[in-house]
Amino acid sequence: MSSQLVCRPERDLPVAVLTVTGTLDHLTGDALGVAVRRSLAVQPVKLLLDVTRLKVADPFAFGTFGSVVCQTAEFPNVPIVVCGADPGTTAALAATPDCAGVEMADDCASALAEAGRQPMPDRVRVRLRPVPEACRQVRHLVDQACARWQRADFTSTAALIATELVANVVRHAHTTMEFTLGQRDGRITMAVRDGSRTMPRALDPGLTDAGGRGLRLVRELSETWGVLPVSDGKIVWTHLIPALP
Repeated sequence: MSSQLVCRPERDLPVAVLTVTGTLDHLTGDALGVAVRRSLAVQPVKLLLDVTRLKVADPFAFGTFGSVVCQTAEFPNVPIVVCGADPGTTAALAATPDCAGVEMADDCASALAEAGRQPMPDRVRVRLRPVPEACRQVRHLVDQACARWQRADFTSTAALIATELVANVVRHAHTTMEFTLGQRDGRITMAVRDGSRTMPRALDPGLTDAGGRGLRLVRELSETWGVLPVSDGKIVWTHLIPALP
């Protein structure tokens, strides 16, 4: 008899709630991953994962659950709260080193109330067409935001990375994109969502090569960066460290 897993998004913004019901095993793990990435793709300030009615079928499924939650926990600075986990699931997550940053809550109602008492992170979000002018627009947006946040230590690095992320969409994806810039807990976070499912690669071009340095630059200037695949494309995200004086 086949297992069934239902992942139902209850809300998206500013706090996302995803209710997971049914049995998690080696057959349904992919569905959970898709649902979590879909909820993260709108870039909420927090994702609440309601597992009150989730049954984890076997020890292998614990690994699946842990990998889904842990691998997406850094994207892009969106805390994940697992609500209503039974003692076995709670213990399994606690025993997974990569899941140390995942929060636990008795239920989603209390977690949602707690999220409502916390200050919302400051964010700027804009849609851009895949044209060269988008690079100039995003540099101007970053300059303005960093000045307003009094984060001159980030301005040059953030503007350079934002330009490379947007230029990559212009050169390769050729789709409308959504650029998000935010600050939270002393970090600057940027993300670009486009409509191409082709994953980017950070190349190591030679001295005489004309291109290929964009994502390598992003990798070297970012504290962390990554790519979140979603059903209609991908999101390339980065956390920044301050520029050196």
